[in-house]
Amino acid sequence: MREIILIKLGEIVLKGLNKKNFEDKLIKNIREKIETVGEFEIKIMQSTIYLIPKKEDDVDFVLLGKKISKIFGIARYTRAAWCSKNLDSIKETAAEYLKKELSTAKTFKVESKRSDKKFKLKSPEISAAIGEYILEKFSNLSVDVNRPEITITIEIRDFGAYVHVDSLPGAGGIPVGTGGRAAVLISGGIDSPVAAWMMAKRGVELVAIHFASPPYTSPRAEQKVVALLNKVAEFSGKIEMITVPFTVLQEQIKRTCAEDFFTIIMRRFMIQIAQKLARKYRCKALITGESLGQVASQTINAIACTDAVAQMPVFRPLIGMDKDEIVAIARKIDTFETSILPYEDCCTIFTPKHPKTKPILNDVQKEESKLNIDQLVKLAVENIKITKILQEN
Repeated sequence: MREIILIKLGEIVLKGLNKKNFEDKLIKNIREKIETVGEFEIKIMQSTIYLIPKKEDDVDFVLLGKKISKIFGIARYTRAAWCSKNLDSIKETAAEYLKKELSTAKTFKVESKRSDKKFKLKSPEISAAIGEYILEKFSNLSVDVNRPEITITIEIRDFGAYVHVDSLPGAGGIPVGTGGRAAVLISGGIDSPVAAWMMAKRGVELVAIHFASPPYTSPRAEQKVVALLNKVAEFSGKIEMITVPFTVLQEQIKRTCAEDFFTIIMRRFMIQIAQKLARKYRCKALITGESLGQVASQTINAIACTDAVAQMPVFRPLIGMDKDEIVAIARKIDTFETSILPYEDCCTIFTPKHPKTKPILNDVQKEESKLNIDQLVKLAVENIKITKILQEN
């Protein structure tokens, strides 16, 4: 008996002639993610990836499962026992491999999947034969096909027969690296890490852009963003974080422009700086964590004024979500508790008492014209700092 991991593909199976490109990228991502766990042979057949340890005794299957669960492109996965494709071998493997679970349960059922149609028994016949054998071996058990405590799954496939219990959900989505490259504007709040995670789930490779305004923002605020990106990187893989000095620019806006325009002008500068950096780092789009109507800068009018300076697509994956939905994802990906740490980001300083919720573009541009826009953008871009965010090993 040999233990392996079976990985089931999801959306990738619908990719038609491009499917192999997605499969190859997923296998590459899997290899990178699990390289510290052990050496594996990886095969793929019939929308299933077979992860076979070269030295089974050296593999921590719990750690391996944890890593696989965070790889985009995987629908479900399970630990399984491999055996040869004959009925006696399958019977013995099922009884031995699942002995602990079967010894403590009261009810069970058997489900069989015969992908290899050359196997002489059909799926119902396989299930019946295995079920009869399990009943003989475990007197504590009875069959319950509706609500069993344990479901034994038998899969008859090209490379052998596989025995396992229920599979576990994967991260879904498509493999990171198949959806292009984009820059995410990341603060220390709840929303932007969730937006980054959602776009990585759509195959997007991430670059992160963070605006810092010392001394108004502390080093701890920047460390908080690094901690958040470390969580995202568990799913997305490595991320380059670009920290942009924003103090001089914000002070200039505060001194020069009408207070109620401060937030929208600041957001326009962020977009202009971010897209310059995005081009430098081979990104084709920007990502933000905006949700429609959540704050003054996220109304339709405000977003329209912000996007007027954008010269590349701006993706807003949270735009139609409410806060409860966003928080639920933040908890799921383990960024929520870090996001609520009380370290201010640059978006919370110099906040006007009465910000414009329905700004008019001509009015915004008139106020903004009081500033030397090109010089301020150039100053910010020339003084960036790069931090490498690596996925956990």
